[in-house]
Amino acid sequence: MASLSGLASALESYRGRDRLIRVLGYCCQLVGGVLVEQCPTRSEVGTRLLVVSTQLSHCRTILRLFDDLAMFVYTKQYGLGAQDEDAFVRWVSVLGNLADQLYYPCEHVAWAADARVLHVDSSRWWTLSTTLWALSLLLGVASLPDYWQHPHGAFVTTDAPPWIRHHPKSLWMLLKLRQRLRSPTAPFTSPLPRGKRRAMEAQMQWEALSLLSNLADLANAVHWLPRGVLWAGRFPPWLVGLMGTISSILSMYQAARASSQAEATTP
Repeated sequence: MASLSGLASALESYRGRDRLIRVLGYCCQLVGGVLVEQCPTRSEVGTRLLVVSTQLSHCRTILRLFDDLAMFVYTKQYGLGAQDEDAFVRWVSVLGNLADQLYYPCEHVAWAADARVLHVDSSRWWTLSTTLWALSLLLGVASLPDYWQHPHGAFVTTDAPPWIRHHPKSLWMLLKLRQRLRSPTAPFTSPLPRGKRRAMEAQMQWEALSLLSNLADLANAVHWLPRGVLWAGRFPPWLVGLMGTISSILSMYQAARASSQAEATTP
């Protein structure tokens, strides 16, 4: 009963609902793609699942019409970053925020063009929004700051940057933490306390999961770019679904763990 209540509470929140829609959409694409490609007798069921996946992605695209202000508030609050923050992380974070901020209006224009609200070429705007998403993910893999938790999912099958995504410090932070843990103890200094060491190991695990999540999304982002760019257009539907499912499950796990930690530290 407690787990059911927890699920209901999560669905009451915008982000909780968004995460569930995202994972369901990618799971439908994964299963539908496998059925269409590997099981001719179940191809009709697979096709229907792919249609459901497309509609769920479209739903999330419409919901993102209201994310611009939230992204702007975060970008404004972050500014140029804290002075005591790692300089590389700070400036890459600023670039990541800029890519995220520009992504939303580009996607909105593409959506409006597909809906025939605007008379422009939607494919160019989808390409631009996907490029900004890929850039945001690439910067996230290199090094981005901690902020909310995201997933995105653009019209049809694309997925994009979220302002509400725990953009981790990922690779840069992971390497720095590993170096600190493995470096020999300097003379006249005491080893790290056990509690601090465990906290650093937990953060390393968090950054590793975030890195895997970003890499899975980045693989899909490149796939949705115009043909001729690396592996663009070469993924079958089931592989797109697999990458998205991995990313979505990792994000949901991190969100659940962050929530439980917050409750544990709340007096």
